[in-house]
Amino acid sequence: MRIGFIIGTGVDFLAPGEEWTEVASPYGASITTATVAGQPVAVLRRHGPAQNVPPHLINYKANMLALKEMGIERVIATAAVGSMRKDLPIGSLAVVGDFVDYTKRRDTTIYDRPMPSVSHTDFSTPYCPEISAAMEQAAEELRIALGKRVTYLCVDGPRYETPAEIRMFAQLGGDVVGMTGVPEVIIARELGICYGSLAVVSNYAAGVGDGPISHQEVVERASACQSTIRSLFEGAIALIPEARACAETTCGSSVSIL
Repeated sequence: MRIGFIIGTGVDFLAPGEEWTEVASPYGASITTATVAGQPVAVLRRHGPAQNVPPHLINYKANMLALKEMGIERVIATAAVGSMRKDLPIGSLAVVGDFVDYTKRRDTTIYDRPMPSVSHTDFSTPYCPEISAAMEQAAEELRIALGKRVTYLCVDGPRYETPAEIRMFAQLGGDVVGMTGVPEVIIARELGICYGSLAVVSNYAAGVGDGPISHQEVVERASACQSTIRSLFEGAIALIPEARACAETTCGSSVSIL
């Protein structure tokens, strides 16, 4: 097994009649195995088995370490997001190409103790180019509308942002805002795991749309996209090359000491 999925708010890959097998993890992560496009994959529920762990309490390090322990080399994640752009409407899907970390209280690295030498990680290309390209090609072949690569700005949550914050985040270069993409992407790179992310626009950010933001509506809107997301991921799996050429340039730029 070489590919893993991380699924977030409103998304699940449980097809009718499909049997999942729970995988015990020493790190406490909830991981199941399934067959997608004829390939065995690991599926990790980011918010826990009952999807009830809030974003600021997720043990991101444990989740990524559990996937690493299973031998996962590639991860494709979903991220429910709020759009800061009217031209990226609710229901849109977009590959994430860059991120801004605006979290304040999270443990964002596996390098959390003195080591034989200091280690820094390159993020000139934050997301795996091979996974991103595979999702885009699959979308084209399946005629699935996919927005251009977006910049994901991550906040702690669990509250939604204020209109003033959204205006600031847009000036910082953000296209969409979410609460879970960081530090997943960071820890994946530190562990040498290829990581790609698909943004699922479930709402307009505060001040962009009209009226308040409802979590129930966010869940429902993300859920409405899940069959399309599964089709996209099935198509992308077939297009991801076995050999990781990106490991020499981007995704393997940090060598884990674990």
